[in-house]
Amino acid sequence: MPELPEVETIRRQLSPALAGKRIERLEVLDPKWGSPIAAAELALLIEGRTIEQLGRRGKYLIFDLGNEVFLVCHLRMTGNFLYDAAGDVAYQRAVFELEGGHALRFTDPRRFGTAEVVAGGEALDEYFAGRLGIEPFSGELDGATLRSLAADKKTSIKAFLLDQRAVAGIGNIYADEALFRAEVHPMRQAGRLRPAQYELLAATIQQALQAGLDAGGATIDDFRHADGLYGSFQDEFLVHRRAGEPCPRCGNEVEKIVVAGRGTYLCARCQPRPRGALKRRAADRASHSGRQQ
Repeated sequence: MPELPEVETIRRQLSPALAGKRIERLEVLDPKWGSPIAAAELALLIEGRTIEQLGRRGKYLIFDLGNEVFLVCHLRMTGNFLYDAAGDVAYQRAVFELEGGHALRFTDPRRFGTAEVVAGGEALDEYFAGRLGIEPFSGELDGATLRSLAADKKTSIKAFLLDQRAVAGIGNIYADEALFRAEVHPMRQAGRLRPAQYELLAATIQQALQAGLDAGGATIDDFRHADGLYGSFQDEFLVHRRAGEPCPRCGNEVEKIVVAGRGTYLCARCQPRPRGALKRRAADRASHSGRQQ
């Protein structure tokens, strides 16, 4: 699933190309994309409007269409926005025909991506209030804040990081990379880290996300840039998808386990397994729905 670095990479690439362009026509090829709004109704709401700016919250892209009308899009697992793509484009679900003969295409092999129209700035704030927590680069994320958000949480720290209601934008890749950098085992209880560990983890979350941004995101399966090129952060992973390879810190073999229902990579020497780790699996399952936004 594209995470904050991948979505922000797309936003940065598309923003200068889309700003000020009028949407001449919206062709919704897959009615599921804008459900429950019918394809024709969604087109009527969007066509003729000008894209004033392209924003992001967590893993969501926000098209500001003026007069406090917003199109909120989530790429989910395999969604991509491609701008002026050359040749045949597979798995198209929606096509924005823009002034000047340009086209923005939303592609999505697994058809999980969504689009929703939100009217009004307050409505937009309410839309995200129950879905997303703090932004990692907003200046709000530090050890004290992380400790406060995790207080009394009995789930694993990995499940906590995947819960978008705490810190927005972190997914499986960057949770693994941040926890390794902080030398924290993914099964540690979220509410029972030491103050110094929260401080370090807040810093390593930002470090891992920034590394992903600098590399243009990670392409493991379907993620592509707006011009169709791939990200390169997958070549810089420290532990994620490195099972069986030597730990870059100590040389121990990187392991793969399952935490919060996700394949999780770690170094057991650098990230010692805590007591009671197995008991947290039930708590992780209970938190599963909240972290999917």
